[in-house]
Amino acid sequence: MTSMENRSKVGEFIFVGITDVPELQMPLFLMFTLIYLITLVGNLGIVALISWDSRLHTPMYFFLTNLSLVDFGYSSAVTPKVMAGLLTGDKIISYNECAAQFFFFGVFATTESFLLASMAYDRHAAVCKPLHYTTTMTSTVCALLASGAYICGFLNSSIIIGNTFSLSFCKSNIVNHFFCDIPPLLVLSCSDIHNIESVLFILGVFTIFFPFFVIFASYFLIFITILKIHSAEGRQKAFSTCASHLTAVSIFYGTIIFMYLQPSSSHSMDIDKMVSVFYTMIIPMLNPLLYSVRNKDVKNAFMKAVRGIRL
Repeated sequence: MTSMENRSKVGEFIFVGITDVPELQMPLFLMFTLIYLITLVGNLGIVALISWDSRLHTPMYFFLTNLSLVDFGYSSAVTPKVMAGLLTGDKIISYNECAAQFFFFGVFATTESFLLASMAYDRHAAVCKPLHYTTTMTSTVCALLASGAYICGFLNSSIIIGNTFSLSFCKSNIVNHFFCDIPPLLVLSCSDIHNIESVLFILGVFTIFFPFFVIFASYFLIFITILKIHSAEGRQKAFSTCASHLTAVSIFYGTIIFMYLQPSSSHSMDIDKMVSVFYTMIIPMLNPLLYSVRNKDVKNAFMKAVRGIRL
């Protein structure tokens, strides 16, 4: 029997969802709706604010704009479908919709990984080589780094989708998850998945550890530079420019490494679902808060915008 014939047995998938307890469906729907609204307002608000205030037209905020768009994108690839399932009880997704959902999620999540590395390089240039910052982080360099992040996201997601959805799914169509993620789909395959696990590991090294190494190297050099600053005020100012990004990096990479760099046999789907809620919904909501609450430039731009609206 050919692969296409085997695959034709599965025309749709059914999500188990986060929980099957009826009493929790509406509270979860309300909670995820609130989270998604905060994500929407927070990320698109930052994009609008940076676009509106010319003082924020710098490399740092250029990357933050792209990060906000990406956070909104990969949250939107997952959260609305989850909300609809909780509200209507319809947890069915077609084969093609499943592939499309993970494709867009994979594109945006991978792009975020490389954008975080670009932001670390930008902070390294600002702290370690401030006199050469404007010549190092030119608009061309920034555009190339951002474009490269999106291209890597597209290629990575395309390879994963091509490998995963060429497998035969003939064991079951019930996905023990709330969206079309790779680990729960591999469990349903009756094909040999060793090759794709190897591919996923190689891609993981490239899309997770390579950006992470860039971030680690950048911050290692940043901390050495900060330690050489004699004044406490100078050290505090230099560190404050990196604190929000470092927090976002720790949260993002911690959850991604936990999820994707372990064999499918080691996965506990209940734990994976809780971790997945965190990185598909919570992180995109937190990032705007991390980059705005401690950021004087963003807060000043917001207050200026509020005063402008009042007038």
